[in-house]
Amino acid sequence: MKARFDTLSAKCSRETTRLYSTSFSLGIYFLGREMREPIYAIYGFVRLADEIVDSFHDYDKKVLLEEFSRECFQAIDRGISLNLVLNSFQQVVNTYDISHDLIRQFLKSMEMDLAGQTYTKESYQEYILGSAQVVGLMCLQVFTKGDKTDFERLRVPAMMLGSAFQKINFLRDIRADYKELGRTYFPGIDLSDFSDEDKKTIEQEIRSEFNEALKGIRQLPGSCRKGVYLAYVYYRQLFNKIAGVPAEKVLTQRVRVSNRHKFWLMADSLIRYKLNIL
Repeated sequence: MKARFDTLSAKCSRETTRLYSTSFSLGIYFLGREMREPIYAIYGFVRLADEIVDSFHDYDKKVLLEEFSRECFQAIDRGISLNLVLNSFQQVVNTYDISHDLIRQFLKSMEMDLAGQTYTKESYQEYILGSAQVVGLMCLQVFTKGDKTDFERLRVPAMMLGSAFQKINFLRDIRADYKELGRTYFPGIDLSDFSDEDKKTIEQEIRSEFNEALKGIRQLPGSCRKGVYLAYVYYRQLFNKIAGVPAEKVLTQRVRVSNRHKFWLMADSLIRYKLNIL
C-alpha cells in the first residue's frame, strides 16, 4: 500500500528536520498536529536543496541541483517519488495547492549559490525572495489551509519573518560563507573590512522585519501561532547574541544558542503564549 510508503516518507522528512535544526524541530512540535508533517516536508525539501549547494563539494553541484529540480516537478506531476523527501513534499504541494512559481523561485536562488559571488542590491533582494520569503509563503499556505483572504492578509509578515531568519543565518554563517564558499551576500559591504557600523546597518534591517513579522504572528490561526512564535523567539535570541558581539568576532566564530538555553526559551515562550503577551 502506498500509504505505508507515504508514512515512511513523512518520517524521513521529520528526521531530516530533527537532524539539521533543533530550533525548527521544536517549533514544529508546537504546531497543531495536522500541521506538523506538511511543515516537516517543506523543511526537508529546502534542506536537501541547500545541502547540494553548500556541502557536496566533491560532486558536480550543478548537475545534482538540475536533477533534483527535475525530480521535484516530476514528483508533483506524478503524485509520487522514490526520493522519500520529494515524495512527502509533493503531497504537501498537491494537497495545499502550493504555487509552482514559489518552488521555481526557491530553486533559482539555490542555483545562484552555485557561483561564489558578491551580490548587488537587486540580486540580493532576488536571492532573499527565493531562499527565504517564498519558503515562508509555502508554510503560510499550509497554515491558512487554502483560505486566500487569510493568506493575502498575512503574506507580507510571513515574507518579513523568512527574510529576518535568512539574514540572521547570513550573519551567523558569515565566516564560512565568505572564507569557504566565496559568497558575500550583503550588498555594498566589503567583508575584508567588515565594521561594527556595517553590522549595525544589517541589524537595523532585521529589527524592522522582526517587528513586522511579530504583527503577523499575533494574527495567525491558533493551530500554528504557538509554533511559529517559538521559532521567532529562538531566532530573536540568536539575533540578540550576534548583536551583542563586535563585527570582528562574527567573522572569526559562529555565534549560537545552546540547546539548554533553547529549552529555557521554550518554557518562557509557552508561558507568554498562555498569558497572551506575545
